[in-house]
Amino acid sequence: MNENVALRSALDKNLKSAVTTAFLMLPESFSEEDLFIEIAGLSYSGDFRMVVGEDKTKVLNIVKPNIAHFRELYGNILQENPQVVYKIQQGRLEIDKSPEGQFTQLMTLPKTLQQQINHIMDPPGKNRDVEETLLQVAHDPDCGEVVRLGLSAIVRPSSMKQSTKGIFTAGVKKSVVYSSLKLHKMWKGWLRKTS
Repeated sequence: MNENVALRSALDKNLKSAVTTAFLMLPESFSEEDLFIEIAGLSYSGDFRMVVGEDKTKVLNIVKPNIAHFRELYGNILQENPQVVYKIQQGRLEIDKSPEGQFTQLMTLPKTLQQQINHIMDPPGKNRDVEETLLQVAHDPDCGEVVRLGLSAIVRPSSMKQSTKGIFTAGVKKSVVYSSLKLHKMWKGWLRKTS
């Protein structure tokens, strides 16, 4: 029973972190679909397979048929968040993009992401603390891009490790066949998009 409570708490925290991270990368006003696409795309940020080998519409294809499920999963979080105006009937959201609002959001990000942002923004020799760096980022017009860079720096190594492990586990021949099928699928998706 205690494990279920701890697990539920961790999952809730993870969902809230995903929402906050997406908020920082979106404009002041956006649709539910925009938000859900941003959230679903978090785990692909920095994944080199999304550049070569994956269908570029993969995240959209995950979100489009599952909007109702995303609403169910994130609805309470959005309604309870004091920084967002959630117009449920219109499927629109507005978020506080003031430096103060962004600083509040940055301070609730997972520590690993905060530290990665600090690492990106803190020039060698300065040694500012994380809070000072996040305050600077909150005032930066490119705040969302800085968050995206931090996220990419976290995702990239694990996606590389996963791909490398896949080659050794499956073998080179199977990996080449699998990769060529993925490239073919990516090419078909690209042709559909351009026609």
